[in-house]
Amino acid sequence: MEPNLREDLKVGLFKTPQTYPAWIRFSSGGSPQKRGKFHSDSQPDVRGIAIKVMNVEGQKALDDEEKTQDFILNNYPIFLTKDVRDYVDLSQAGSGKLSPERLEELGYAFAILQKIGSHKVGNPLLIQYWSMAPFKFGVSEAVATLGASRIVKLSVKSQQPEQPPETLPESENYLRETLVKYLTEEGREASFDFLIQFYVDDEKTPIEDHVKEWQEADSPFINVATVRIPSQKFDFEERKRLDEGSLFSPWHTLLEHEPVGSVNLSRKRLYSELAKYRREQIAQRLREPQPYVAVED
Repeated sequence: MEPNLREDLKVGLFKTPQTYPAWIRFSSGGSPQKRGKFHSDSQPDVRGIAIKVMNVEGQKALDDEEKTQDFILNNYPIFLTKDVRDYVDLSQAGSGKLSPERLEELGYAFAILQKIGSHKVGNPLLIQYWSMAPFKFGVSEAVATLGASRIVKLSVKSQQPEQPPETLPESENYLRETLVKYLTEEGREASFDFLIQFYVDDEKTPIEDHVKEWQEADSPFINVATVRIPSQKFDFEERKRLDEGSLFSPWHTLLEHEPVGSVNLSRKRLYSELAKYRREQIAQRLREPQPYVAVED
């Protein structure tokens, strides 16, 4: 946590200056083609970072993890769709269930997907990520008279930003290979600023219109913490199995940082179902006679 925060920023996880251990997972948005086989990193996709802060005391939104605080962010500042209805229909776009008129209405979402895919990521450690959806930012003693929780969006920005590469490596697993080279072979560490943007009003910083970006000119970023990834060896089987068994959710959170808005409410059920499915898959693999190696890009 930043040591000299303003009093009104000392809420929830950021109430007391201290250092927390954390697990961090970098990922791509595409689902596995089959067990153990992932899409090539050369294919356009959203890139994500998930942070699980450990040893966090306080009342949680869910009771399945007692002392964790999760943050899930992607490398694009806005969500795919304006609302939950469009998000559900977008997932069925290739099924033939939607009318031509409805597909035309979703044209803006396809345009956003194209923009996301056009972003070239050379090193996941050297870019910026956004929460896309809003969250509470507690009620500190300094603002208790307001009588309501404040709303923010979150961002994690590399302190060593890179220029977007003109071309990408040809390797199907170049993102993992880049992390191994940076953190292990070169023995470097990566640091990110953990930033927040405050809600201003429904026009400049809407809560329910998830495709309108909160502009920094309207709501400047405020640095509240530093995320540091030390140099390390991580590309081995035990760590891959730990990765596979780890469950991240924006609802693994202190009440002071509870997700806000209809999209986040839909994610609550989605992540719960994904967690259930993942546990079932892990249990099935444990029953198999041959070893299974999980590789996540």
